[in-house]
Amino acid sequence: MIKQIKARPFDFTFDPKTTALIVIDMQRDFVQKGGFGEALGNDVSPMQKAIAPISKVLECCRAQHMLIIHTREGHRPDLTDCSPAKLTRGGKTFIGTDGPMGRILVRGEYGHDIIPELYPKDGEVIIDKPGKDAFFSTDLYQILLNRGIKSLIICGVTTEVCVQTTARAANDRGFELVIPEDCCASYFPEFHKTTLDMIAAQGAIVGWISDSASVISALEG
Repeated sequence: MIKQIKARPFDFTFDPKTTALIVIDMQRDFVQKGGFGEALGNDVSPMQKAIAPISKVLECCRAQHMLIIHTREGHRPDLTDCSPAKLTRGGKTFIGTDGPMGRILVRGEYGHDIIPELYPKDGEVIIDKPGKDAFFSTDLYQILLNRGIKSLIICGVTTEVCVQTTARAANDRGFELVIPEDCCASYFPEFHKTTLDMIAAQGAIVGWISDSASVISALEG
């Protein structure tokens, strides 16, 4: 059944049967104290404001039996998949170093895993990605094609980095997408707003912007 989500710049039309929810990088390393985000000097509290709205959308999508995909950004323990262009910035290296939750952004470490509030259930897809774009060096595209997915609901962190990068990559691959603005977050509020404005500009040049209540209303209506 075709449904519509109240969104900007105009309503988003979709079929839940061909729509997937992607929850991006809701990991301890980005959301909680002691992780990569805080190591970079950021206040992680804005990240935590997105948890409750994402949880509501996630539960609604589960009730609709939609395809649900979670991503985790991180690297092999030997860091061979982490390029020098990412590893060190400003003369400092954080990735792979020891932190309060284990080695920062390293697969298998406590900080790398998804927070308990949003933890995947059996049957939900987990994509481990080495970059910002969830399609880069992963099998995400093939999974979406195999399931006949045409539309995406994208949530997660951070708005201007992994969410935006994945949204643009999805748009280039032919997927329609909507981002509930309260279901993503940035360490910088001004980046959050500007990114969402850019995505919806010029007639939804990349995608649509909505909110958790509108997404849930459309799915349950």
